[in-house]
Amino acid sequence: MGFNTPQQMTLLAGNTGKYKANLPVEQLLLRGFMAGAYIAVGAALCTVCSTQVSSYLGAGIGKLIAGAVFPVGLIAIVLTGMELFTGDAMLVPMAALQGKCTWGQVLRNWVWVYIGNLIGSLAYAWLMILGPFTQGHLSAAEPNAFGLTAVSIAVAKTLKYKAAGASGWWSVVIAGIGCNFLVNVAIMLAITAQDVIGKFFGIWFPIMAFVSSGFEHCVANMYFLPTGYWLTKYFPGLVDKMVDGNFWNPLLHQFGGLTWGDVWLWNIIPATIGNIIGGMVFIGFVYYFAFRNELPQEAAPSQSKGASVSKS
Repeated sequence: MGFNTPQQMTLLAGNTGKYKANLPVEQLLLRGFMAGAYIAVGAALCTVCSTQVSSYLGAGIGKLIAGAVFPVGLIAIVLTGMELFTGDAMLVPMAALQGKCTWGQVLRNWVWVYIGNLIGSLAYAWLMILGPFTQGHLSAAEPNAFGLTAVSIAVAKTLKYKAAGASGWWSVVIAGIGCNFLVNVAIMLAITAQDVIGKFFGIWFPIMAFVSSGFEHCVANMYFLPTGYWLTKYFPGLVDKMVDGNFWNPLLHQFGGLTWGDVWLWNIIPATIGNIIGGMVFIGFVYYFAFRNELPQEAAPSQSKGASVSKS
């Protein structure tokens, strides 16, 4: 079991970005759809596994458990070659910096993968709402405990920032930077590793760190936020739900529920901006300028082993 050197890793990242930049639109959409669904799998899993944990073991342990199960999505994406916007935010610019594609191709990739990720995330959100979060009982008084957790997550990722105003919006941008800094550390470690076990752990630890830290991932939030929004629409009683004489969710009551404007303006848009900066600037640019004068002139012997699963 070997690994690629940092120089080989940087070259492979650029080659992977070139591959992605030249994919046809239908492939970007199809693979983007699957990646959005895979990220939603991890997001739904962390919703279920973290439900009520903090009440018994504390907030930190609840976040640790959520972070521990979330990486399943990126592991599936990397090992099966799907297209994730946050990874492409680093890999395709790396190809442009190495002169292997144009910046127009970068934008083309981003647009279509983003759309594919959104569709896949929304599809999985519907699956969870109609299945595990309600067991099909959309006429019940409220969703089950997992559905209530999904609403709480959506409120925390939107209305908490909205309540803070402009500083809350910028907080999402910063949280987006931190998220994609770690996501693309995971991508680079996956490229560095030449075996499945190495790729697995290279991805798992940084992703666990970003989720447990509370950073914002725009594609994950394409699942988290619509799920919470739709549940509040199907169960409007949640807005004024009382527990022990207090509103179950004070922010949800204060703002009269969630809106699509809240979903996009107070999270997904600023998170996307932060994700681009965190991936492209803090990883892509840094590694290119760190190793641009040391890149191998031709494919390294280990490249064939690493390239097939670095097309993530």
